[in-house]
Amino acid sequence: MFFSVSTFCDKTGKLSNMKQVDIFTDGACSGNPGLGGWGAILRYKGVEKEISGAQEATTNNRMELLAVINALKMLKEPCKASIYTDSQYVMKGATEWLTGWVKNSWRTADKKPIKNSDLWQDIHLLNKTHCLSWHWVKGHQGHPENERCDLLARNAIESLRESLK
Repeated sequence: MFFSVSTFCDKTGKLSNMKQVDIFTDGACSGNPGLGGWGAILRYKGVEKEISGAQEATTNNRMELLAVINALKMLKEPCKASIYTDSQYVMKGATEWLTGWVKNSWRTADKKPIKNSDLWQDIHLLNKTHCLSWHWVKGHQGHPENERCDLLARNAIESLRESLK
């Protein structure tokens, strides 16, 4: 299953000259909250770079967001980035909820602070730099890059676990 939402943007007036990067992301947690890891693959003109990281006492949603944020922060100039995620939370947050959160000063419709507002604010700022299109893929269904990102995230958790012994 695959779902895509493209956002039209032309921040520079030269959209066609922007580099096109594909970004695949995933987050994982061992316990929720618990040890968490994230993984991402950046692909540009057939060249791939894998990145990952981990944190203690975190949540799966934070790891999903950090995968996207850290991947976007790797870009050295404004780009057209297609982001592939298996997280409905990230997908809906980026394409449906973010605009309302900004208008409501990072609060929900019923005036409660949104969860992970620090990370959503990072996504909001990165969205101003890059032209992002969001694509949802069903997780753990054999999507090669999603499976690799999941492995990167789980390996990051295990490395963190070993370093804490």
